[in-house]
Amino acid sequence: MTLEVVVGARGPIGKRSEERMGHRSKEEKDSITKAPSGAPVDLPDLPDPSPTWDPIATDWYLSLRESGQAAFYQPSDWAVARYAAELMSRVLDCSERGPNGQLVAALNSVMSSLLTTEGDRRRARMELERKKPAGQADADVTVLDDYRSAFGG
Repeated sequence: MTLEVVVGARGPIGKRSEERMGHRSKEEKDSITKAPSGAPVDLPDLPDPSPTWDPIATDWYLSLRESGQAAFYQPSDWAVARYAAELMSRVLDCSERGPNGQLVAALNSVMSSLLTTEGDRRRARMELERKKPAGQADADVTVLDDYRSAFGG
């Protein structure tokens, strides 16, 4: 019996689906998981950041609660996020001799597994839907209306 595991792509990060030109197969379009950006509505009760963490680590941990990919997090993912914040705090507090390269690489790997950057999400074929700035849709319609009225349409 063979176990097949699908992992993210290597190489350059692909474009977002709305930025790609040309026709895509239905299978390829369906393989991208889309989720709304912003805080998920049904977050579990999560532990507060440790008071001993560096402020940057605290900000990073709290930012996950406001990120769209958190809708997919399970309790084990939140435990990994706490571990990453603790590790990040230790990396940032290495003031005497500077951060250890292996520790920084391990931290980047853990953060990547949580899909915390757009590149990580694209490699995993996940996109967070961007919110349009308020009034953008109305402005497009107004331009069309002005055009129609100028040419008697």
